[in-house]
Formats: sequence, structure tokens, C-alpha cells
Amino acid sequence: MKDKNYCTAIEMIELGDATQWRPLAGFPGLETVLLRDDLDEVNRRGARTRLVRFAAGVETSASLVHPYWEEVLVISGDLSNKDARQEIGASHDRHTPLRYSLRPPGTPHGPFVSRGGCVLFEVQYFLAESRSSHEQGN
Repeated sequence: MKDKNYCTAIEMIELGDATQWRPLAGFPGLETVLLRDDLDEVNRRGARTRLVRFAAGVETSASLVHPYWEEVLVISGDLSNKDARQEIGASHDRHTPLRYSLRPPGTPHGPFVSRGGCVLFEVQYFLAESRSSHEQGN
């Protein structure tokens, strides 16, 4: 069973300290700060909340598809979809509003590239209706 830190209140903690960042397994040049994680892909329940940081010049190599909902907010830097060359983060002058993505289960996304690096806020979760559908064999 994963950490049940969702049972404890977290109030205005400082984030981004160099000691908090951990390499993201399977993704060279990406690091995370895990805020909450009780995501259970087998039983299709729970959620994960984290910061993800791309180093400057990092490119991921594959498209991703997963069974849970995902919401992503680019809070700094630039991020582009390599295949579509669609800018997801900062404009060329690096002054831009925040960018947001919502991905229902099964939505292909990526591979991505970040020219100057970026930081994302990600929330990944299952909805109760997703579990019901899965449990009924749909």
C-alpha cells in the first residue's frame, strides 16, 4: 500500500528546495517532487499530485497513455509536443500566462520537448465512475 499522506492536512509548505527533487524513473532529465500519492492503477482508485521539472533541452522519446485522468499546469518555462510542434508553455519571449491540459483516460500525449526547461504541476486520479465501469467489465 502506498503512503496515505492524503489523510493528513498539508498547509503552505515550501516547495522546490533542491533536496526535494528526485529523478523520475525512465525519464532522463526529468525530476519530481511528490506531494501526494495513493494512486492505485490496479484497483483504479486514488490520486497523485506532484511537481515535474524538465531540464533545459530535454526531449522525451515516446507517447504516453494511461488509465487515469490527468491535469497538467505549466507553471514556468516552455513545453512543446514534439510531434505536433505545439507550444504548451512559454512563448518565444518567455513571457506568457499559465498553460493547462486535461487528459481523460486513454488520451495519447507526448513525446515532449522543453528548450529552456519547465516546471509542471500534475494531478493524476481515478473517478468513482471509472472504477464502476472497470468493475462491471466495461
